[in-house]
Amino acid sequence: MIESESQRIVDHAIVSRRSIRAFLPTPVDREDIEQILTVAARAPSGSNTQPWHVYVVTGSRLTAMSQEIVQAFLHPSPTDEYAQEYQYYPAQWSSPHIDRRRKTGLGLYKLLGLQKDDKLGMQMQQARNFKFFDAPVGMMFSIDRDMGTGSWLDFGCFLQNIMIAARARGLDTCPQAAFNAYHSIIRRHTGMPANEIFMCGMSLGYADESKIENTLITEREPVDRFARFLE
Repeated sequence: MIESESQRIVDHAIVSRRSIRAFLPTPVDREDIEQILTVAARAPSGSNTQPWHVYVVTGSRLTAMSQEIVQAFLHPSPTDEYAQEYQYYPAQWSSPHIDRRRKTGLGLYKLLGLQKDDKLGMQMQQARNFKFFDAPVGMMFSIDRDMGTGSWLDFGCFLQNIMIAARARGLDTCPQAAFNAYHSIIRRHTGMPANEIFMCGMSLGYADESKIENTLITEREPVDRFARFLE
């Protein structure tokens, strides 16, 4: 099969996507963000229900929200009750999933020079999630609470479209489930109503290629490990 130019462009946008953990302060034009969301909204959804909502946060509002979440993470009060609205990870891990997760975490900490017993260093690295890794744009996502499980699949398609459309424009992203426990803070800063369930956050901006953490490239299983061709 002869590879076409359009195939190379699309494939490159997909395979070059990675979770960036250090961004430049370079602003992102609102027009670019709107174009990304316009393209992403072509994601499929059951009977065209389009159950997703996006809160694009920048500037002083982003700073204020980030600072409050970082404070809650680093200095939790005994009266604070932060709980995720849904369980992202399994209650009981099993192989090979736990193995892949550990390899990714250890790979990142090794690049950063963090040892297993460096609890403070790891905590400060985790806190960078809530600083959006210094990205100038933070996106908060939700879907209507009364929608069924199928809408979560639709949302995943929408989320992936955003990341690919961003890559096509030379931008990078980091989808972040770490924000889930702090949805009450996010609601105050974004006006997200109670009838929407908070799904995840995302950092958007230009990667700082000088940072070693951005050299982490996670592995993927070969096709013959996860697909079966039946005739």
